[in-house]
Amino acid sequence: MKKVTRRAFIKTSVLGGAAGLLSHTGQASLLPSAKPTPAEVEGPFYPVNAQKDTDFDLTHVQGQQGSALGRVITINGMVMDTNAQPIEDATVELWQANAAGRYAHPYDTNPAPIDPNFQGWAIVPSGKQGEFQFQTVFPGVYPVSSDWLRPPHIHFKISKKGYETLVTQMYFPGHALNEVDALLARKSPEQRQLMVAKEIGATKGVYRYHIVLLKQ
Repeated sequence: MKKVTRRAFIKTSVLGGAAGLLSHTGQASLLPSAKPTPAEVEGPFYPVNAQKDTDFDLTHVQGQQGSALGRVITINGMVMDTNAQPIEDATVELWQANAAGRYAHPYDTNPAPIDPNFQGWAIVPSGKQGEFQFQTVFPGVYPVSSDWLRPPHIHFKISKKGYETLVTQMYFPGHALNEVDALLARKSPEQRQLMVAKEIGATKGVYRYHIVLLKQ
């Protein structure tokens, strides 16, 4: 049953999400911004442990029956160039902390618990219209130091031959810690706006995040 559910998610959410993206924007050339997505540090918790399951549904781990703890959210978007043209078959990689703010990484000393049912890392190709979609959980806040809490965020790494590889971080709208985060504070107001996802209409838990790559 689990395999059927995952395939259903692929068919109805990813492919259906692509149609939703296009109907929402009309066409790629009408997207609101084609300014390059700002780069950000990779951070210390880039995945180093091999795992078989790296699909777009981070709320389940292949071979396990449980579901990840936390509020389930969906993130969709489009990879495009600075002319707002979609980029097909870009590698879209995502990693994040679990709902308690802990990464499944050997260097994370946060005492928050690891969630064995949270995948934590995913890699998918962008579709024909540059679309991508993930199902995950809302990432938790975690401490960097005694006076610095990182706001909820998701790491992205996007690569495609002929384009500059981009490492960035996506933030969530309206979170109070965005205003005092040391990394976001280094960005201009315009750059910060490009790094914050948009919550779609009245649909809670669905976020849109477009990614713009520079050609080499």
